[in-house]
Amino acid sequence: MLTTNIITSVLINLKPVKHIYVAYSGGVDSHVLLHLCANMPKLHSRLTAVYVHHGLQAEADDWAVHCEQVSRQLGVAFICLSVEAQAANGVSPEEAARDARYQALATLLSRDDVLLLAQHQDDQLETVLLQLFRGAGLRGLAGMPVIAPLGLGHSVRPLLTITKQAILAYAEQQSMSWVEDPTNQSNAFDRNLLRNTVLPLLTERWPMLATTVARSARHCAEAHEALQVQTELALKTVLDVNTQAIDIEKLSAHSAYQQRLIIRYWLQAQGLKLPSEALLLAVFEQVIGARQSRDPELIYQQASIRRFRNQLYCLPLASLKSPIIEAPLVWPTGQAALTINEHSHLTVVGAENGINRDVWQAAVITVRFRQGGEKIALMGRAGRQSLKNLCQEAAIPPWQRDKLPLVYLDGQLAAVADCWISREVWTEDANKSVRLAWQKNCA
Repeated sequence: MLTTNIITSVLINLKPVKHIYVAYSGGVDSHVLLHLCANMPKLHSRLTAVYVHHGLQAEADDWAVHCEQVSRQLGVAFICLSVEAQAANGVSPEEAARDARYQALATLLSRDDVLLLAQHQDDQLETVLLQLFRGAGLRGLAGMPVIAPLGLGHSVRPLLTITKQAILAYAEQQSMSWVEDPTNQSNAFDRNLLRNTVLPLLTERWPMLATTVARSARHCAEAHEALQVQTELALKTVLDVNTQAIDIEKLSAHSAYQQRLIIRYWLQAQGLKLPSEALLLAVFEQVIGARQSRDPELIYQQASIRRFRNQLYCLPLASLKSPIIEAPLVWPTGQAALTINEHSHLTVVGAENGINRDVWQAAVITVRFRQGGEKIALMGRAGRQSLKNLCQEAAIPPWQRDKLPLVYLDGQLAAVADCWISREVWTEDANKSVRLAWQKNCA
């Protein structure tokens, strides 16, 4: 029998719990979940029902009103969140709506808050089968977790062991009224086709199918968790902690299977969605496997996957934009620091050797970025060296070179960030030497 104990047994694993939100769509599943919570005195004062208004169906306004009325009858606080759920290219309407819903719900959660979701055992069966049909690995076949991080808190699915039949029986016993989404009858959606047509045939032959598949999902979840621990340890053996780049030579010491796991885990750690097999193959063939003379790049979601000097990088596309200064920045006389932009600033510090302080203080100081063809004369080297060659020698990745601030004294290039100083302004006198410290936040 469905009782409040099912919720208590799950929440006990998340102590302390400050506030509890219930994702309430107005359907029977979420209505039953909300009703159970509202009848738990220890939870009641911390409870809020949340309806997410996607604006995709004409009935959505009526559903929001229904949800608010039911919440009021149960004495539960109510919130209606409106979201934009327009699908981007390559994203299904269902996925767009789901992503928009979870993003909105995640913003509600503070530390130690939880969001209760009403997915049940039959939903888990559908999820696992759909993942199987899509060729998913262990993570997909693990289905939906009971507890998972969401925003600053956690999502919790306390009904995952409960059948749809038990939920309907509870709703009828309590004389509940709920809304029915007409799109649930449309077999144009994969989940509906599975639910309306395929599963009735399967469960007629195998009545305990939902229970046995849920057991398999738990086994897959346990195996996935163990594999994640091993992969995380393997990633540490190939990762540069400063750049978060992968050492390709160290990566090659692992088996082909482990390499794929490491790359997949690494990309997810960068905040990207689980990569497909095709994407992983492209990383190995087009980026890692490209000729050394090339600068290969693969765009995935909002990131650039590229190789430089036997290192594999995953860089946010926004970080690769070259800085723009329409006119040289003037460094005010006597000012110890200069903010170049939100990602970069320079500071003058004392040094054993470096730029002559007298020259620095007397000059008109300007800062700009590379335009191409710049050269600088260095101590111990004949002639003038091009910045292009110096960057190559110093193994500065191509995408960082345009971000190097160039410091000019009276119109002459005197320093390149904190990397090089012109011999024309150089001094060995520790009493007169200054250098530049470059604080930057760039990939």
